[in-house]
Amino acid sequence: MKIIFAGPSLPDAATHAGEGIRVLPPATQGDVQAAVAEGANVIGLIDGGFEYAAPVWHKEILHALSLGVTVLGAASMGALRAAECHPFGMIGIGRIFEDYRTGRLVDDAAVALTHAPSALGNKPLTVPLVNVTATLDEMERDGLLTHGQREALEKAAAAIFFKKRTWRTVVERCTDLVEADRPQLLAALIAHSIDQKRIDALELLKAVQEAEDARSSAVLPWKLHETSFRTRPVL
Repeated sequence: MKIIFAGPSLPDAATHAGEGIRVLPPATQGDVQAAVAEGANVIGLIDGGFEYAAPVWHKEILHALSLGVTVLGAASMGALRAAECHPFGMIGIGRIFEDYRTGRLVDDAAVALTHAPSALGNKPLTVPLVNVTATLDEMERDGLLTHGQREALEKAAAAIFFKKRTWRTVVERCTDLVEADRPQLLAALIAHSIDQKRIDALELLKAVQEAEDARSSAVLPWKLHETSFRTRPVL
């Protein structure tokens, strides 16, 4: 059984998943452990709860890996956990994972955003910093921004709380901009916006589709130590 946990990074995950992949809402504490108990052999972690619910434990991911379950992560909570757990065999995918793994990104909040409830399709309502960075990188490469403009916009974006960060607020908070240039720049940012979280999530979904059951052949260079985690009730 293959499972992916997806939300605002890939709101239409069920449409792209294909046959044989079960799509679940963003993972919270205990969800990976529960998936393993239900027989999952491939788990793709994209989105996860973190503000109003306890996030996915590293220990439950290690438990899954110790049983030979293939666990992949990308885009959001998945990228964070993959960067932390890849030495133990978790597979990280995409630019965001690589940025966390290499230390280019260190702040968990860089992937955070506000989104509509699941009943309304988990549509993103704010822009995560990772998408801002990807967009500015591309626009600078294409000559649509000077290096100075790019640095000023990224600095402004980084200073905005994730629940308030939109392209409009980024432009409004960028004090280095000439007032007359703001409307045109805002239009350009929106038109060239890159959704890096979605790009990475789709790459993970493809990897999950292609993954095979590796439980019987898994040989790990480490051993999971038994702790109260295994017997502790999941709330």
